[in-house]
Amino acid sequence: MKNVIELKNLTKFYGKARGIIDVSFSVQEGEIFGFIGPNGAGKSTTIRTMLGLIHKTSGFASIFGMDCENEGHIIRKDIGYLPSEVFYYDDMKVIDLLKYSASFYGKVDMDRIRSLSFILDLDLNRKIDDLSYGNKKKVGIVQGLIHNPKLIILDEPTSGLDPLMQQKFFELMQEENKKGATILFSSHILSEVQKLCSRVCIIKEGRVIKVENISNMINTTYKKIRLNFISEIPETMIQLDGVSAVKKNQTELSFLYKGDINAITHQLCRYELQNVLIEEPDLEEIFLHYYSKDEPVQDSGQELP
Repeated sequence: MKNVIELKNLTKFYGKARGIIDVSFSVQEGEIFGFIGPNGAGKSTTIRTMLGLIHKTSGFASIFGMDCENEGHIIRKDIGYLPSEVFYYDDMKVIDLLKYSASFYGKVDMDRIRSLSFILDLDLNRKIDDLSYGNKKKVGIVQGLIHNPKLIILDEPTSGLDPLMQQKFFELMQEENKKGATILFSSHILSEVQKLCSRVCIIKEGRVIKVENISNMINTTYKKIRLNFISEIPETMIQLDGVSAVKKNQTELSFLYKGDINAITHQLCRYELQNVLIEEPDLEEIFLHYYSKDEPVQDSGQELP
């Protein structure tokens, strides 16, 4: 399967300040790919640099096999992009703005506009200035989808949407994906990424620290273990190889464990326990593990310009 997006060592500095450093990942055709990290990690900078909206410092980015910097005007015709912040002409009505946006892609498809607006419960006759932040986000979603793009890039798309509307949005994205659209979904809300995406890229302080199948991260990499001791928690349990993200409260100990499950169960036989729970961690817990102090990002050795 061919790659729709390919980034190789994409780097952006703002003067001497860090933007992103050596970001590399690819997104396959037909995939819903997650791009996760907290605010300030470099998600938006990566997307804007990739789209040619800001100039890269170094590295390479291609979409549909074309160079994003030199052929961006061609590439963007088949991309639907929702930025993290949306700004519009306040005096325009929603329908006028959407018609104007659609005109850049050729014929205005009113059926498409009405269908998307109905799904998202968006009033086409209201002025932009009268809309809440959440409704402005709906306008951005419709605006990004009206031309049936081959690639949909979403940067924090659900902020401002209530839970019911978020669910409608997820269903809409799944439908677009079934019709053939590739989706890059950037978010700091990990439960959303886990719900939609098959693979995920984790970014920390401007650098990629992991690209992995979500199923592998959850099912084969770590186990979440919670132990209830009859008496005091033994320090030897906390010091075991493979133990991280430790939390303890009187006689209860919980942690993530990476390693041979037989080794950890052998250790448990040495202690008196009231209860043992071993389960799969969710993506949130794995993500926090990657952001803990004991998982530093490796320095690429690249100096600031």
